[in-house]
Amino acid sequence: MTMHYPIRSVDRIEVLTLADNYVDLLLQSDARVQRPPLAKSGLIPSDTLLAEHGLSLMITLEANRSRRTVLMDAGYSSVAVPHNLEILGTTLGAVEAVVLSHGHMDHTGALYPLLDTLPNKVPLVIHPDAFLEPRYLQLPDGRRLLFPQKIDRTELQQHPVILRETKEPSLLCGDHLLVTGEVERITSFERGLPGAMVERNGALEPDPILDDQALVMHLEDRGLVVISGCSHAGIINTILYARSLTGVETIHAVLGGFHLTGPYFEQVIPPTIDALQSMNCALLAPMHCTGWKAIGAFEKAFPEAFVLNSVGSRITIE
Repeated sequence: MTMHYPIRSVDRIEVLTLADNYVDLLLQSDARVQRPPLAKSGLIPSDTLLAEHGLSLMITLEANRSRRTVLMDAGYSSVAVPHNLEILGTTLGAVEAVVLSHGHMDHTGALYPLLDTLPNKVPLVIHPDAFLEPRYLQLPDGRRLLFPQKIDRTELQQHPVILRETKEPSLLCGDHLLVTGEVERITSFERGLPGAMVERNGALEPDPILDDQALVMHLEDRGLVVISGCSHAGIINTILYARSLTGVETIHAVLGGFHLTGPYFEQVIPPTIDALQSMNCALLAPMHCTGWKAIGAFEKAFPEAFVLNSVGSRITIE
């Protein structure tokens, strides 16, 4: 039986996208999402927000009139997230913890320069397998592609973080935010990333990407808010594990990368939608590696809950 973690409820959540695969400066704001302005003081800027195949989110919780901020992931390149922070007129000054969803390059690219902007030393929560190398992607034609490793334990010690390596769930922000740690995998249709391989003790073996983890919050009187990085464990597995860890059944919102792009994963879209439909989510914001076909399917299946994400968007959940 899974232990229930004493997560404290929050009144409001803001999710600001610092890096994602998509940017559209002409999207309109509404009650749930604030888009960055097209112009300031009547002037359209000569520079713009950058999109890339990566994810970085700044998440701010409000509870009992206090605000707590965490950074989840750091995009692909060393360029986009620092650039987008400047364009948005935002800093990481309020960040009190950093969480890496997993160790892949499209979530760790700007980590070092971002850490160096923090005013204080903060916890960095990471699964030990995020440091695994070498990792490969084995293609059907036999080619083997090497994943670049962008984080290193020794190098991290030169930056203002307190390394918190754990496979277990952990609480942050005064127990208002839960990091899932290693996600239990129980669904029949979510089977990981095909072709993912890792070298251990000189032998190549399948890589289950056990470092995949997510964030969970409990919105007062509404239910759980789950934010994933890539969902290599499966977004439904991740949601079910969030329920198991917290003892809270209601799912209010699900955001993040669902990794449903490409021919292999397109067959996983229908059972994922079926599972989500049974949860009656009020807000669904697929990002990053979800893929255009899956995003379109989510919009069609959940017209009221669906939010199209874009770099610079600030989604409010309250």
